[in-house]
Amino acid sequence: MKIAVIIPALNEEATLAKTLSHVTPLGLDEIIVVDGGSQDQTPAIAESYFQTHTHITGHIISAPRGRARQMNAGGWMAQSDILVFLHADTLLPKDARRAIEHALEQHYIGGRFDVRFEPDRGYGWLISRMMNWRSRWSGICTGDQAIFVRKPIFRQLNGFSDIPLMEDIDFSYRAKRLGAIAPLREKVTTSFRRWEQNGPLRTIVHMWTLRFLYWLGISPHTLQQFYGAVR
Repeated sequence: MKIAVIIPALNEEATLAKTLSHVTPLGLDEIIVVDGGSQDQTPAIAESYFQTHTHITGHIISAPRGRARQMNAGGWMAQSDILVFLHADTLLPKDARRAIEHALEQHYIGGRFDVRFEPDRGYGWLISRMMNWRSRWSGICTGDQAIFVRKPIFRQLNGFSDIPLMEDIDFSYRAKRLGAIAPLREKVTTSFRRWEQNGPLRTIVHMWTLRFLYWLGISPHTLQQFYGAVR
């Protein structure tokens, strides 16, 4: 199997170089950074990295702002069999390739990793464990967990829905209808910055409220006006 990593990025100059340098040794086949109109050095960092590391297949492309649109642009461009959607502030585990291949050698159409926050203590420790438990119980994946999927399944679903948020939840719901999703116990490590900036408890209430309203059928376009503080 060939595996592509798609990284949607928007003003991620503080984290992108670290993420790219962490992904490179994992032996994956493509790295695609999709910039959504950054106003900082994000595109230049990606371009410089790929020019320096010529032994990897790396691309920096542009797409309209929005994770769904950016991930779709990278997913359609990728030539690999498996697509991994990775946030720009998230690090895959060192055995990511083996874990993905092992899952897809079985009956799974895709999967996701467990998540841990950095630092892995206090609220970060508790929230990550709750996220992993909820995901395993519900079968729903979130973008923080590095969703991966077979390319034919991505095509069959026509990629992520063009919505301003909840694209990961929506994708999970639709993917579950086509087959089983692997809940890997290997952990990605992601930044706790968003939660710290807005306060962990406030962020939990905010996000769970949005998901509850989405479950009730309120459009993501309507919910978008409430999401700016935690996006």
